[in-house]
Amino acid sequence: MHYREQFNALLAGTTPILALAPMQDVTDLPFMQLMAGYGGPDVYYTEYFRVHATSTLEPWILDAITKNTTGRPIVAQMIGNDIPALVRTARQLQEYPIAAVDLNLGCPAPIVYRKCAGGGLLREPKRVDAILGPLREAVRIKFTVKTRIGFDSPEVFAELLNIFARHSLDLLTVHGRTVLEMYRSEVHYDYIARAVAALACPVMANGNIYSAARAAEVLQLTGGRGLMIGRGAIRNPWLFHQIRQQQRGEPCFVPNGLEVLAYVRALYDAVCSPGVRESAQVQKMKKYLNYLGLGVEPTGQFLHRIRRVTNRADFFAVCEEFLEHDRPMPLEPFALALKETDVMAGENG
Repeated sequence: MHYREQFNALLAGTTPILALAPMQDVTDLPFMQLMAGYGGPDVYYTEYFRVHATSTLEPWILDAITKNTTGRPIVAQMIGNDIPALVRTARQLQEYPIAAVDLNLGCPAPIVYRKCAGGGLLREPKRVDAILGPLREAVRIKFTVKTRIGFDSPEVFAELLNIFARHSLDLLTVHGRTVLEMYRSEVHYDYIARAVAALACPVMANGNIYSAARAAEVLQLTGGRGLMIGRGAIRNPWLFHQIRQQQRGEPCFVPNGLEVLAYVRALYDAVCSPGVRESAQVQKMKKYLNYLGLGVEPTGQFLHRIRRVTNRADFFAVCEEFLEHDRPMPLEPFALALKETDVMAGENG
């Protein structure tokens, strides 16, 4: 298939792979298509398909696969711990135009890990081992895993790396925090570097990549084959383009306030479904603005006011007040605003 050949070429190449992270209730088809208009990643990951004994493939996630107009490959991510159900779902997914099947071993949401799925599985390495064997056998295309470095401690990471090596993964993405660290701590890039050194397969680095300069730093620190970016791309949709510019030695594009405002308008149009009441649409936009707002101004006033609006007119009035200007906006998070980062829309690992 076309997308599988594209993905295989990315893995075999030498240019750093840039991936959009799977983010639940964020990386749907409209958001992927919007990102593509700003340069976009080399590969997209779906929201996770929830897998259990009676699960079926969620149609809205399938839309991202079957209606993909980005021109870039899509990896289908699964989450769960029921081995027969995971195998069944992996086989079903391979009937669709996906580039690879990915298993989520990193989601830090308590509602997930308490059910021993996502990051919860990292408490039981032997169970991870038992799951990966049948999946590796069932997945005839590329099989990938997204993980964190442990549940409450990275002490288990060496054991996890041995398990990953045994099952011949085609790609491993490592978010350099434990599950319980969520998104609050510094990212332990040294553990990603350990994975790079230990495994034969390519390793992508994930966690707190918010600028082209930071991307270059993380690649150097980890030796990773690529980067997976989530919340940074919500804040700055030009980020993938800027990273490529820096890799080519070109000056990086920096949007001005009016261009950021145009992005907010495009985001509103893309992700707000017709027929949904206005207050619900505005509430949905606040999820995205929680991240964008960190790069708008340092006092927290923008976010404070956005979180209190209830209708479209007031929402855009606040956006215009802060963004209707032609000054450059690097969209890097301000230090004072970083206290706000642990909110909503986290990456699935």
